[in-house]
Amino acid sequence: MATRIFSGIQPTGTLHIGNYFGAIRNWAALQADHDCVYCIVDYHAITIDIDSKALRAASRAMALDLIACGIDPKRSILFIQSSVPEHTELAWILGCITSYGDLARMTQFKEKSAGRKFISAGLFSYPILQAADILLYKAQGVPVGEDQVQHLELSRRIARRFNARFGEFFPEPEPIVGRGARVMSLADPTQKMSASAGEANTIGVMEEEPSIHKKVRSAVTDTGLVAGEEMSPGVANLFEILELATELSGDSAIVEELRADFKAGKLMYSRLKEVVFDSLMGVLRPIRQRRTELEASGKVEEILAEGTKKARAIARENIARVREMVGL
Repeated sequence: MATRIFSGIQPTGTLHIGNYFGAIRNWAALQADHDCVYCIVDYHAITIDIDSKALRAASRAMALDLIACGIDPKRSILFIQSSVPEHTELAWILGCITSYGDLARMTQFKEKSAGRKFISAGLFSYPILQAADILLYKAQGVPVGEDQVQHLELSRRIARRFNARFGEFFPEPEPIVGRGARVMSLADPTQKMSASAGEANTIGVMEEEPSIHKKVRSAVTDTGLVAGEEMSPGVANLFEILELATELSGDSAIVEELRADFKAGKLMYSRLKEVVFDSLMGVLRPIRQRRTELEASGKVEEILAEGTKKARAIARENIARVREMVGL
């Protein structure tokens, strides 16, 4: 029996190349050998102030993006979180066996609440809903970035606590950390690429080519080049993006050539940036074409409806057993 995989992505913000190389491409690869459940987590998105009409449109847009990036609805379950209300029911049940201390120690809560005048209870209890998302499908593996490992460990701890109190039911999900989980900002290569850092710090998967070209050409490198010198964070990030972009084409020769030029102290950063741009667009153009075709077909709602049907069949069965176990 194939291992069940679960992962989710918020619909807020632009899908950028850090998301694609760090997560979505790994999700697509996992479909070959696993039972995959992928979720657009709109309940999580409302922990910040967001316009309801914008959120609804963003959820649909994210579905288009994910399918264009290789998530195959025929091989995976793809749905929007709020269409399966069992997520929030399980979150309440799990919240009753999760300690205040566990939540207060979450690094992301400390970071996201810093400097805010209003801190919602939803932001504080976010990891419980995240655990419910995973455990509702009895997922055994979760593709995560390094910044989500702490949340997954809490999900494992919650599963253990539930099993100890009510009887063995939930597996403890294992992290799956994929290649390319740390694509950095081109504007500030000491920071991970993130939509929350502003548009200048990201390259959108669906962003216009002239805009991407401008950002790559303007990428921070360093002021000089000396043979044998260690790469600056900006140069290392450009090589990381180049390696990720050329993995599919198998064109490793250009990467090795440019690395050799760097070691010899004769690399022209302008050439490196042009090669990065060309290689990146070689990955992004087919994705954009697939998205355009899918949107024109008008089938995304049908795909999400079918994904919801499949997800609810699993969720209803598992929540019924959970209710029975806890005495509801």
